[in-house]
Amino acid sequence: MSKMSPHKNGTHVNQTEVSIDVPTDQISEMESVQVGSRIRTIRKQHGLTIRALAELCQISPNTLSLIENDRTSPSIRTLGQLAQGLGVNIGTFLEPGPAGEGVVYQRQGQRTVTRFTNGTIENLGDGLPPLGAEPILVTLETHSAKVDEVSHAGREFVYCIEGSVACFIGGTRYPLSAGDSLLFDAGIPHRWENTHTQPTRLLVLFCPMDAHDHPVEQHLDH
Repeated sequence: MSKMSPHKNGTHVNQTEVSIDVPTDQISEMESVQVGSRIRTIRKQHGLTIRALAELCQISPNTLSLIENDRTSPSIRTLGQLAQGLGVNIGTFLEPGPAGEGVVYQRQGQRTVTRFTNGTIENLGDGLPPLGAEPILVTLETHSAKVDEVSHAGREFVYCIEGSVACFIGGTRYPLSAGDSLLFDAGIPHRWENTHTQPTRLLVLFCPMDAHDHPVEQHLDH
């Protein structure tokens, strides 16, 4: 049996009723499978932020973040809530991810688009671990609302493709027009703001310090 459940961004996911009764052999598999990473992958496939999924499943965003980073093990009940929220069978979390070939090839219109306060984000490197660099395509809508500053480990590179944007880093304003770029220590509080009359597009490159850093999530939830 399935039902449609509204998301925070107005979209719907086909929500499947799931049982939280898991066979003993599957419970033992949880020790060898990175359940948190599987949950993150499926969440991103649905275009949901950590905050949106947490609200949908009635758990705290901090708890979900800890689970996705494999820093805490979810209870069977929590797995059931997450499975129901994502519209999948609980056993899906125990399946190993696809063995990739180390190449991400994306065609126009095939990327997962995730909404945040001021626009959308498309992950250009979805399918590979974020170590080294994590490229995203950001579209900032016109008349963007002011968002809170964020900070995270590593560096951040911003290249303005079209339009114009003001990047505020540590209280200093850096205006960028098409062709301009900016590289900075992402540990300094920062935010983006569209200053153009049309949507502005940015190529943003995150350089996280380790596999547990997820700068995209921090930008999405602010």
